[in-house]
Amino acid sequence: MRVMEVVVPIGILVLWLLLVQHTRSCDYELCPATQPSMINVHLLPHTHVDVGWLKTMDEYYFGDQNPYKGVRHILDSVVSALLANSSRRFIYAEMAFFVRWWRQQPVPTRQAVQQLVNQGRLQFVNGGWVMNDEATTYYAAIIDQMSLGLKFLSDTFGACGRPRVAWHIDPFGHSREQASLFAQMGFDGYFLGRLDYQDKQRRKKELEMELVWRASANLPSPQADLFTSILPNLYLPPVGLCWDFLCSVKEGNLMADDPASPDSRIEEVINHFLEVATAQAQHYASNHTVMTMGGDFYYSYASQWFDNLDKLIELVNAKQTEGSLINVLYSTPACYLWELNKANLTWTVKQDDFFPYADGPHQFWTGYFTSRPALKRYERLSHKFLQVCNQLEALAGPEASQGPYGQGRSIYLRKAMAVTQHHDAVSGTSRQRVTNDYVKQLMEGWEQCEVVVSNALASLGGSQEDFMFCNNLNISVCPLSQRDFSFLVILYNPLGWTANLVVRLPVSNWGFWVRTANQQTVPSEVVTVSGEGIRTSPPELLFPASAPPLGFSIYSVTRLPSRMPTPATPTPATLVIQNEHMRATFNPDTGFLQEIENLDLGLRLPLTQAFYWYGSSSGDNRNSQASGAYIFRTESSVPFPVRHRAQHRAQAHLVQMALVQEVHQNFSAWCSQVVRLYPGQRHLELEWTVGPVPVEDGWGKEVISLFDSQLETGGLFYTDSNGREILERRRNHRPTWNLKQTEPVAGNYYPVNSRIYIKDGQIQLTVLTDRSQGGSSLRDGSLELMVHRRLLLDDNRGVGEALLEPGDEPGTGLVVRGRHLVLLDTVEAAAAGHRLQAQREALAPQLVLAPAGQGTPYSPGTPTLTQFSGLRKELPASVHLLTLARWGPNTVLLRLEHIFERGEGGLFNLSQPVTLDLQDLFSAFTINHLEETTLSADQLLSKATRLQWRTSTGGGPAPVQRAPSLDPSAVTLQPMEIRTFLASVAWSKERDR
Repeated sequence: MRVMEVVVPIGILVLWLLLVQHTRSCDYELCPATQPSMINVHLLPHTHVDVGWLKTMDEYYFGDQNPYKGVRHILDSVVSALLANSSRRFIYAEMAFFVRWWRQQPVPTRQAVQQLVNQGRLQFVNGGWVMNDEATTYYAAIIDQMSLGLKFLSDTFGACGRPRVAWHIDPFGHSREQASLFAQMGFDGYFLGRLDYQDKQRRKKELEMELVWRASANLPSPQADLFTSILPNLYLPPVGLCWDFLCSVKEGNLMADDPASPDSRIEEVINHFLEVATAQAQHYASNHTVMTMGGDFYYSYASQWFDNLDKLIELVNAKQTEGSLINVLYSTPACYLWELNKANLTWTVKQDDFFPYADGPHQFWTGYFTSRPALKRYERLSHKFLQVCNQLEALAGPEASQGPYGQGRSIYLRKAMAVTQHHDAVSGTSRQRVTNDYVKQLMEGWEQCEVVVSNALASLGGSQEDFMFCNNLNISVCPLSQRDFSFLVILYNPLGWTANLVVRLPVSNWGFWVRTANQQTVPSEVVTVSGEGIRTSPPELLFPASAPPLGFSIYSVTRLPSRMPTPATPTPATLVIQNEHMRATFNPDTGFLQEIENLDLGLRLPLTQAFYWYGSSSGDNRNSQASGAYIFRTESSVPFPVRHRAQHRAQAHLVQMALVQEVHQNFSAWCSQVVRLYPGQRHLELEWTVGPVPVEDGWGKEVISLFDSQLETGGLFYTDSNGREILERRRNHRPTWNLKQTEPVAGNYYPVNSRIYIKDGQIQLTVLTDRSQGGSSLRDGSLELMVHRRLLLDDNRGVGEALLEPGDEPGTGLVVRGRHLVLLDTVEAAAAGHRLQAQREALAPQLVLAPAGQGTPYSPGTPTLTQFSGLRKELPASVHLLTLARWGPNTVLLRLEHIFERGEGGLFNLSQPVTLDLQDLFSAFTINHLEETTLSADQLLSKATRLQWRTSTGGGPAPVQRAPSLDPSAVTLQPMEIRTFLASVAWSKERDR
């Protein structure tokens, strides 16, 4: 009954023997011995457990219909097998599952696991809540999810639980910013599984499967340098060397085989292993190589694995007496890395990224850059709301978590956001029902944070209001503003700079009187639009507003029944919208944008913009690959215009008012756009609505917004890396190998997290996005961004269903609304202004509404505030408050970042170092003690060390740089630097009012 052995509780005797063992320091010295004169094969037992994909997170954890296939059973089984043999080792990555399992364990099991961790036999790798995607994730959300998991490990296991290596074996391509963040978190190395098949072939041939990734063009080496190892078999065992019931090619049970039997296959298996190990070692530079012994949800019956691996090690090493030079051992990625570091070899340096990823000709994984665009937008909005929640919880202190609106905790949205960073979540590559579950978790997190925000606003403002959150403004729905005759609008600004914006709220058909806190009247207008081809939407109230840094402003709105909304202006012969900074001209015959101008700089650029669609490939005689949730493949490299029947034009209507000028464009029954300019705005806003994408004609469709100019760009364009540093892209080119291009469209697509731009040496055209999308420049002077996908076929990468997202009504497809911001500048001016605008876009003020006249004092004698700032003074333009969150009863986590790259600050020198005084920065609390940590906040910076590597760019390992003594009154930030602090604080009893 071997199957039952894995679930037997841990025996008291075994536990006692384990606990009395002497445990050395849990560092590299716990690694097993190797043989210097042999090829050392490091076996890496592991399991890869997706936090949702084909099944929901709960179904994967519990095992759905079979509890023995669930993650909880895998962990039970692994712990039991490790306790049975002290030579065995195992690595584990996903904290979202482990934390859940840990909290269900009795004390004896926890003590046994602690001892396994202390002995280095159970090692955590990566340590984030999930193994996040790298293409569609925003850098701040990556940091948050990693910090959440690493905090648990630090609090639970101490220094022994801290992962030494990053383990991203399954994400579909790898970003440079991800490697930079890992380096700043203190990791010694980075193990990845997926890279382009052409790149891998070259690296195997030239012994460059391992390298030092120089992951920042701004941070001084080795601050963002990270040793990177490319695993030989993705993350699976070599073919024929697998002992799990899920193995696609299973090997016989070595333990059950009798070597004396004439039918024994033991000798055959051992010889196969020796052949594989010898062949694999030829592609690596040292006398060490790894074999990943695991896969998706492997190790439900861990004893079966380990018993066979025990036997394999014994029999392979016995061959050494016959002259074999193969030495095999249980190991971990950290121990393998340690051996490479001791070898003191010289490694090549990589400075670009690993995008796009292709696993064969015509098979580019670039569709997921856009897949499930509504989820991608909701994830980005959830990130902003989490920052709002975190900040207000930190500013208000304990009163935010428990107040007049009940108990609320930011941890629920933190966890939901962390789960959504998983490489099959925000990427859009899970099944529809699993995507629905991700959305459900986010919604539940929002509900908890709405309580926190309400408590905090009441505490900080001194008034209890019936706060309401209009979470459907993207479809112009807000019951309070559309119903009540008077209401309050509270704007909370999560940025460290004053925020100015035009508030838009759906209302009924009346005029309104808008006032500031000191009863000053604010200009306002109600706009309605009607006309042929224009989608019906409620009237919208517009008024200009501002909010102080890290604070809120309150505006009162009263309905005036005597005033009626201003109707749309009849469309004149010339379509032009203009403010004091920009002008946009539209072709009166086609309704398309035809020119934009920067009036401040005297720049004029002929520019057309319209929507097109690529026919999704269903496979052809060159390759059977179809376009799907992961893969982007077009039937033709020429897109079709989105149009009304045979007319390639847009029905256009002009709206001209004091507070906004708009051109409403209707391209087809399922595609429309509003192009806007507000007073004072230095960018053109394009709000597009796409869907349901029709597929009744039998064509899956990849819908793009295409910008076309005459700029001479020389095949170059530029995209951001996870919202931070910019990377240069060259059409049909890869910096590290000679590309054989098989897909001229999909093979030139890259992830765009916040912006994409082109330039000709003088003029720069930038498009900012409100979510992650795929983008490219397929000919000089053009930019395109994929905004929606609706496909009819699966791409055979495991998800098993077509990307056919349902709409609100049965049988219809999804309608998606989003925004692109278009900016035209000189190259020098763009460097500063466009990055600042991207930050303002990512963290725009949060609107909270409340009925007017129904508030009550928060506490007796407390004056009411109508404006509040958590900062005593505005931060410099180059400094962003990346994180402000409660991290303990009296502890606050604080991150500050310099948002400019070197030489990027323009005429205002914003890329220069900047020094801050943190002691007198915050108004809501006093910092009593300040400690600097690594980026992930789980190590004191003064005690953090990393392995150093000799590189081909010259010189040996750099000396370890100790953190300088911390002066809270003079904290300096260099370009692109993030500094992280844990602050012991005391909240102010008498706040500045």
